[in-house]
Amino acid sequence: MRRNLAALLFATVMVTGAACGSNDPAPPSTPGQPDQVKVGVIPILDVAPIYLGKQKGFFSNRNIELTLEQAQGGAAIVPAVASGQYQFGFSNVVSLLLAQSRNLPLKIVCNGNNSTGEDGKDFAGLFVKADSPIQTAKDLAGKKVAANTLKNIVDTSVRASVRKAGGDPASVQFAELPFPQQPAALESGQVDAIFVVEPFQQQVVAQGARKIASSYVDTAPNLTVATYFASTQLIGQNPDLVKRFVEAMKESLAYADSHPDEARQIIGTYTQIPADVIAKVTLPKWPAEVNRESVQKLSELAVGDGLLSKPADLNALFQ
Repeated sequence: MRRNLAALLFATVMVTGAACGSNDPAPPSTPGQPDQVKVGVIPILDVAPIYLGKQKGFFSNRNIELTLEQAQGGAAIVPAVASGQYQFGFSNVVSLLLAQSRNLPLKIVCNGNNSTGEDGKDFAGLFVKADSPIQTAKDLAGKKVAANTLKNIVDTSVRASVRKAGGDPASVQFAELPFPQQPAALESGQVDAIFVVEPFQQQVVAQGARKIASSYVDTAPNLTVATYFASTQLIGQNPDLVKRFVEAMKESLAYADSHPDEARQIIGTYTQIPADVIAKVTLPKWPAEVNRESVQKLSELAVGDGLLSKPADLNALFQ
């Protein structure tokens, strides 16, 4: 779900190519048959509600036959949605803000997942080795922090923690490392700190790492981390399908948020996370509605950090 600028430029190329004969983002319905809908997702905790909603029949009840396509990362999801290969996709908010700044024809249609809003008890965090001289995020000035990809919500959130602690966010250095490689990189001293989400948070805690900040919590209260989105073409051509998808998605989010045990169970069906680890992980929050104030805050921070040249037009970003 997290994609860098190079990937977004690739997406722009894909969108341009799509104009010359792409998949139809709104394939015609067959009378008496459900609508075939593909959604691009990543096998992480965040998307548990959509899997749970499919299992519970929330989509089939609305005449949607849902296919969930797992991607290696968000760089593949953005162009796939824009070209019509997927009808909907899942992405972190900062990457969608960057996509909008490059005029990609995409809009947010529904919430994805949120921070827990509890400092020290979130599903993601900023960690250092137990014996590190770094005590707070302020001490990261001039230090190297691992991020799964560059120029996405990790950069923005970590800088928010540094800023909140009184440090210089512009002086933080980021090294791009996939989440699975970050625990070893921290242990070996390759980086000074790492920002990881579950289940990698459990791994570094088991290694004895020390959490110095809950960066999503530092960024904004009840931060909306990621959302589901669609192409403007699909929204224009088949608004009824979008409406039914959003209704099913909101029911799925509400159900997952109020049934955490079932959410944990479904995670084991689409990820390789061991059951004993799933039992320990901190789950995100899954409110049905996007926290637009937090999206506005992310936009402002992205401008301050130089990721955006101007604040995003939220009215244009949302359906």
